[in-house]
Amino acid sequence: MSQPSSPSPASDPCARRAGRATVVGTDGSQVTVAWAAATETGLVRANNQDSYWAGSPVFVVADGMGGHSAGEVASRAVTNRFEELAADGFAEPEAIGEALLKAVEDIRHAAEVGPDAGIDAGTGTTVTGIALCERDGAPEWVVFNIGDSRVYLWRDDALLQVTTDHSVVQELVATGKITPAEAEVHPYGNVITRAVGFSEEPRADYYALPVLAGTRLLICSDGLSKELTAHGLAHFLSNNDTADAAVEALVQAALENGGRDNVTVIVIDVLDVTSSSVTS
Repeated sequence: MSQPSSPSPASDPCARRAGRATVVGTDGSQVTVAWAAATETGLVRANNQDSYWAGSPVFVVADGMGGHSAGEVASRAVTNRFEELAADGFAEPEAIGEALLKAVEDIRHAAEVGPDAGIDAGTGTTVTGIALCERDGAPEWVVFNIGDSRVYLWRDDALLQVTTDHSVVQELVATGKITPAEAEVHPYGNVITRAVGFSEEPRADYYALPVLAGTRLLICSDGLSKELTAHGLAHFLSNNDTADAAVEALVQAALENGGRDNVTVIVIDVLDVTSSSVTS
């Protein structure tokens, strides 16, 4: 069993990252992706409790919650563990759950050694992301989610929200008690029903997506999705040719619309997919 690591808050609230990689499968199949990521404190919050990891084959956003620096510690604990999955090849699906369990132990450890951080039963973080995996020799995105950060898919000029929020308002929408429009202004809009924290085991939802050339994926905290409508997200994803330009435009739009929360955005472009039948 690995030793708990000591998570530290995000070092730069305006940090940006970009990259490109070609991942080669065991049977010779290849996937080439390019990505960009950014996080901003916003215009209202005093500190940034969001964290992210962007590096093939795993891309993750975590939105921490808790007083003082506790939320930063929780979100960083998650992204630190996913950063350990960075590799030249595909990710192993079971490594996702293992990383979440390790992050829980890290948050517990931080509560024991650093009580001044204010970590208590209410400390936790959302987490959502994608991992490039293989199934039966074919590449596949494994999408995972806990909380109300989101993954979107942009393909064929259409935007699809892949993940479902774990929130009070989403449950009200699902049961027909309020409309999606009412959910946007509901007083419990920030109350989530699942999180990664030390008081319970992490319970993630998982989804599988095909890896297709020409698709674009967006991972974001609610600091983006609550400032831009689906139409706005689609506009910026479709009108910026590169992942870096799309991230810049999305973050800037969120700030211009109020920047009421921390904003974290990752955009991943699938540039090329070559099957083993072509390379063999």
